[in-house]
Amino acid sequence: MGKKLEIVKQNVIKCTKCDLSKTRTNSVPGKGNFQSDVIFVGEAPGKNEDKNGEPFIGIAGKKLTVALEEAGVSRDEIYITNIVKCRPPNNRVPSNIERNTCQEYLKEEISIIKPKIICILGNTVFNSILGGSEITKFRGKIARKNNILYFITIHPAATIYNQKLVSVLKEDIVKLFSLIRELKNSKDITVDIEYTS
Repeated sequence: MGKKLEIVKQNVIKCTKCDLSKTRTNSVPGKGNFQSDVIFVGEAPGKNEDKNGEPFIGIAGKKLTVALEEAGVSRDEIYITNIVKCRPPNNRVPSNIERNTCQEYLKEEISIIKPKIICILGNTVFNSILGGSEITKFRGKIARKNNILYFITIHPAATIYNQKLVSVLKEDIVKLFSLIRELKNSKDITVDIEYTS
């Protein structure tokens, strides 16, 4: 598995499929434990990630790390990646063309790791993967599409501007890992949203 992910990583590093490759400093492949039960999926790299070629190492990443630690989980135990692997200029939301061009990498990461659940971080990811919107209405819920389970929560960056969301993120991450424990014990969990396509 590690070797397969390394190939994906190298393909991401040298990717020139869309115009973001012209403005990036570094592309940002996913990183973490390839035996993880969960893949966290964010929107796109920011300034710090672009500079260092690593996902979630800026302020939002630190917020996520704190929420994980409160749930008794270290960053080393999880795998984290983004919908788009290069930073959009001025941190704008990635376009549909950019998301579609990059989606193959995420599909490969998911098929190699085969997580028990995928954690959707924020509205852009919710929209890209499940066609959803209004993350605050759906956060904390479990969705299933094509036999893959998804857990929906806010993006850690949202907690930077709205302190009230810090406890929301922490609560959701605790819930996520209790669901993972249930899945590992082969318990049935309640799916809130079923996608048929």
